[in-house]
Amino acid sequence: MKLSLSVRIAEAACKTKLNIPFAEIAQIAADLGYSALCMRASVAGVHSSQAELEQVRSIVDQAGLVVSMVTADFNIPQNNDQAPDALKNIEPSLHVAEVLGSRMIRVCLKTEADIAHAQKAADLAAERGMQLVHQFHPACLFEEVERSVAVLKQIDRPNVGLIYEPASLLMCGQEYGETTLRQILPWLMNVYVQNLVITDDGPDHLETWCLGDRPFQLLPYWDESGRGIDFQKVVDGLQAVGYGGFFTVHQAEGIVTADDARAYAVRCKEWVDSLL
Repeated sequence: MKLSLSVRIAEAACKTKLNIPFAEIAQIAADLGYSALCMRASVAGVHSSQAELEQVRSIVDQAGLVVSMVTADFNIPQNNDQAPDALKNIEPSLHVAEVLGSRMIRVCLKTEADIAHAQKAADLAAERGMQLVHQFHPACLFEEVERSVAVLKQIDRPNVGLIYEPASLLMCGQEYGETTLRQILPWLMNVYVQNLVITDDGPDHLETWCLGDRPFQLLPYWDESGRGIDFQKVVDGLQAVGYGGFFTVHQAEGIVTADDARAYAVRCKEWVDSLL
């Protein structure tokens, strides 16, 4: 597996900007031996000018990295009602990915009507050799494993797949180990990891369609309390199915200084190395 660092670690709570310059995040990832950066609209997206996109690409290239995936639209990570709109006009997202050198674009489906738009968008993406991927996530068509697989079968495009994300599966009451990985293997294209525990006194909440409101608390990846995600189970399952793609550190941390970002990225890499 190839280790990718998401710019989300230093993203502001609004999910529209970074707290520290992107160039500093790129240099930290390069210095520490990460293979890639996972890009979000908080750095560059469909709202960016050609010059801005090319500047971001230059920073990535100079750092000796690649872009593992692009989330080109602010609405998608915000998971709002406008999140599926990118499927109706996928060309701007394809352009962002093309300039940044990525073959993978994150999308969002919320209704049955979005399936037809996903099919058309996938056909356009295929012409450029690109993939559209959907994260397991609350409050969309990809909350539950069986439903997600059914939607993927309806879309029926080889370049449409899944971002496996065990914390979202846990949030929605789903099994996230090897059994699930084997079930989704034909569509497995990317991996995100976050750590959390579902707890009644959690400081944060997410609304799910399948289980209602879910209070939770984020935990460090290396938490040893046994309350959160069993990451050895996750890694063992990925290795069992022969997954060799990107493994992205994706937790929202709201880091505000380059020193803190470096310290966090160091700890994350040590943690991943210990699992592998």
